Amino acid sequence: MDSLLIEILFGTFFGLMVLGAPITVALGVSSLAAMLYLGDNPIKMVQMAWSSVGSFPLMALPAFILAGALMEAAGLSRRLIAVAESLAGPFTGGLSAATVIACLFFGAISGSGPATTAAVGMLMIPAMVRQGYGPGYAASVTAAAGGLGIIIPPSIPMVIFGISAMGLQPDPAAIEAHGQFQTVSISKLFIAGFLPGVVMAGGLLIMNYIRCRMRGFHGSAEPLSLHRVLSACYHGFWALMAPVVILGGIYSGYFTPTEAAIVAIFYTLFVGTVIYREIDLGEVVKSLDTTTWLAGRVLLVLFTATIFGRILVENNIPGVIAGGILSLTDNLYVIWAMVIFMLLIVGMFMETLAAIMILVPVMLPVAYMMGIDPIHFGIVMICTLSVGFQTPPLGENLFIASGISGVSIERISLRALPFALASITAIFIIAIFPGITLWLPRMMGY
Repeated sequence: MDSLLIEILFGTFFGLMVLGAPITVALGVSSLAAMLYLGDNPIKMVQMAWSSVGSFPLMALPAFILAGALMEAAGLSRRLIAVAESLAGPFTGGLSAATVIACLFFGAISGSGPATTAAVGMLMIPAMVRQGYGPGYAASVTAAAGGLGIIIPPSIPMVIFGISAMGLQPDPAAIEAHGQFQTVSISKLFIAGFLPGVVMAGGLLIMNYIRCRMRGFHGSAEPLSLHRVLSACYHGFWALMAPVVILGGIYSGYFTPTEAAIVAIFYTLFVGTVIYREIDLGEVVKSLDTTTWLAGRVLLVLFTATIFGRILVENNIPGVIAGGILSLTDNLYVIWAMVIFMLLIVGMFMETLAAIMILVPVMLPVAYMMGIDPIHFGIVMICTLSVGFQTPPLGENLFIASGISGVSIERISLRALPFALASITAIFIIAIFPGITLWLPRMMGY
């Protein structure tokens, strides 16, 4: 391996990032510099970029973004949140617990952390403030729970991880030591992400109860009403059916994740125009505009990250990094700790999708050498990067919650730290006990 190549590739990348260049530019320029050093024809970049968007699974990305935008426009998200709010009752921290559950529900249709924070926060933060919760606490619990949006399937980062990992094969030495590894697919990731998402939500709910008990945030004065719950479920029936249709179709094998995304779009259009009658042509155009902007932004990063990753793999840089890590220790738990803390730091400074596309070619070989199932590794990676949504300086959920609540990002960040600690604890549990991730796919025949 050429050490100068590593210096050129990573030196150019980090140098441009320090100068404030967009990550797409940093990845593209560093890849071009490395290719010129290797003597490759720059036209190869165009060929790699074209091949990176030619896969059938990638069609799920803009389709799920559009489905999430349409569901918000059609009123499905508002009805899901109303169902969660009806469950609050007189319990300690009931309304903030309902916020976590609402993020869990909304994550099952959006696949995005910031979108989940915005949709749930617009309704739940003012409601918590009116009930006596501190605005800083209301914003922090919403920002923390918004990260569930990328863990509960369908998840846009899971689509990106699946695409990034599909071309990476385990080293023959890893197969000889640990046996054949299962192939990575987006369907498996979606199924595997369900129970870890529940574990992450459980950690937030436990921390929420402890903190609300300490701060004296009591529940509603009204008792838990079965009539109110049933009424919310009745009015939100078609909204509740959306994740059932999407995930049920994938889990049962009736359609692929890409097909599920298309089904979700038509389901939402039907419910929004025929049943709820809240969506019109203007809302559809607005949703398409949002989808075009978000999908274009992701695809630009995907172009350059694919080239960056291909250069790494072709020059065996991930193998050398894996060997370097394994020369330090061969203890599985120490390796997991190193991987998780590295991802936590990366998540603080780098956008989630870019981090996945850059780090999968580097870190997945380490997982293979340690005998870690790639599906298990992918779920832990996504869970860990989700914490970055609530930690500064990047912390997209913090900015959204701050804008809704009017509380400074600094105050929200401090109040979100206990929730980050709860999430990290849950991540270590998911990492140490792979059955949490792999049990459901095995039960369903994957």
